[in-house]
Amino acid sequence: MSVTIRMIAEKTGRSIGTVSRALKNQDGLGEDTRALIVAAAHDMGYDFGNLRGGRIRRLAFLLHAQHSTLLSSPFYLPVLNGAEEACRKQGIALSLLTVNPAEPVADLIRLHQPDAILCAGFFEAEVLAALRASGKPMVLVDTRLAGYTSVNPDHRLGGYLATRHLVEGGRKRIAMLAGPLSHYSIQERVRGFRKALYDARRLADPDLEITLPSVGDRDLAVREAVAGLLAMTQRPDALFCYNDATALVAMRACLEAGLKVPHDIAIVGFDDISAAAAAVPPLSSISVDKEALGAAGVELLMETDPGQVLEKVLDVRLSVRESSHDD
Repeated sequence: MSVTIRMIAEKTGRSIGTVSRALKNQDGLGEDTRALIVAAAHDMGYDFGNLRGGRIRRLAFLLHAQHSTLLSSPFYLPVLNGAEEACRKQGIALSLLTVNPAEPVADLIRLHQPDAILCAGFFEAEVLAALRASGKPMVLVDTRLAGYTSVNPDHRLGGYLATRHLVEGGRKRIAMLAGPLSHYSIQERVRGFRKALYDARRLADPDLEITLPSVGDRDLAVREAVAGLLAMTQRPDALFCYNDATALVAMRACLEAGLKVPHDIAIVGFDDISAAAAAVPPLSSISVDKEALGAAGVELLMETDPGQVLEKVLDVRLSVRESSHDD
């Protein structure tokens, strides 16, 4: 039996009119009441497709404040461009909003009044819950959380391909520099790294797997991590970095220490930002179609019923360059 607005009204103790206004995200309700009704509708399995009638005209592209940096822009700017191009084809106005979790996100959404939301990159679960309580269609891009529609590159496959490439290149001691494991993308890249070692019948050495701190000077932290690896009695002969920005700093540190790349140490990054191919030596990296990632988020918003949860995964590929392949 399908869930009706009347059933939600009985469950929440609110009137049918109040429930209807909450589910349609209409004005005149307190945020607590709206959140209560929307949460009950989700829990009861209400088909939000019943509300479909108005098209999306305004879309908010949300980026966490920690991603709104020069370090992150080489990845997320192309994602934004892909979403913007898809919106242009659909006649949708797109706005970029930076979210600081210390500020009330509901106020931000109420101020800008978008019809739908794209959340790009890492967000705290509490922030996502507050956004979903607005009742607006929402898709996660480059992150995943159970119960939410999302689109992601195949992070695990990327970690696997990068590590397998190093194994097949004859490298014996492969280290990894990882970022905050609270990020879904980084968790998956680490899993791919470990799976490739397992398939190659290599024992994972915890001393060769370093998680960089989430705060402080990132370049300094990378340099200190590399210095620690190179000081080991048996130093690594290969390094997989969770993103290109980290790999480029690590490569400079290795070169400054007198090592030859890739002869002494092979290095592979992830994301294939423009600086990777321009580096000296050029950096091998896992290539992500960032524009397609942004466009896919918009497509999911247009094609998916609000009450339906879909998870889309985009393919990745390994771009081999001089940093890991010695001709």
